[in-house]
Amino acid sequence: MLKKVLEQYNVILASGSPRRHHFFRQLDIDFSVDIREVEEVYPEHLRGAEITDYLADLKSKAFSDLKENDLIITSDTIVWFENKALGKPENIHDAFKMLKSMSGKKHTVFTSVSIKSNCFQKIFSEKTVVEFDELSDEEITYYLETYEPFDKAGSYGIQDWIGLIGVKKIDGSYPNVMGLPVHKLYKELRAIAV
Repeated sequence: MLKKVLEQYNVILASGSPRRHHFFRQLDIDFSVDIREVEEVYPEHLRGAEITDYLADLKSKAFSDLKENDLIITSDTIVWFENKALGKPENIHDAFKMLKSMSGKKHTVFTSVSIKSNCFQKIFSEKTVVEFDELSDEEITYYLETYEPFDKAGSYGIQDWIGLIGVKKIDGSYPNVMGLPVHKLYKELRAIAV
């Protein structure tokens, strides 16, 4: 459906995430991938979705050479826990510390998406609350050694083993926790085409 709606655009996804690529294929969108290096630094006063909005916009600014029919889509996801952003872990020890601290508690996943052309830009975000059950040290270690989730915000993928055994409750969009609020993206892309 979106393929026909977006046929006038050259859709570019600025993400190396296999999960985001998968979602775009499932939405039946013709797209190419173009990843440009951006130093993901944001002002310290920003909180929650303000951070992901800022970073999605920052990533879009790397594309100053858009052609007339280009549509660049950038995105950013963070785990917001105890008033601070948890990004991707630096190493296995950092990942263990993150998961241990979130064990038995709630955290919020924010994802923001920027859709940009030469004529317009739309930035939107989604919030999902995730509650972990108590996780043992053995479970955390097994997960980190087996699945190596070091490219994921908060050191976990909800679609992985740890999501099956450790997520007690979720309030909001499941795909958002995987890194893309697919239902909102679908609506926004349809609206742009109209």
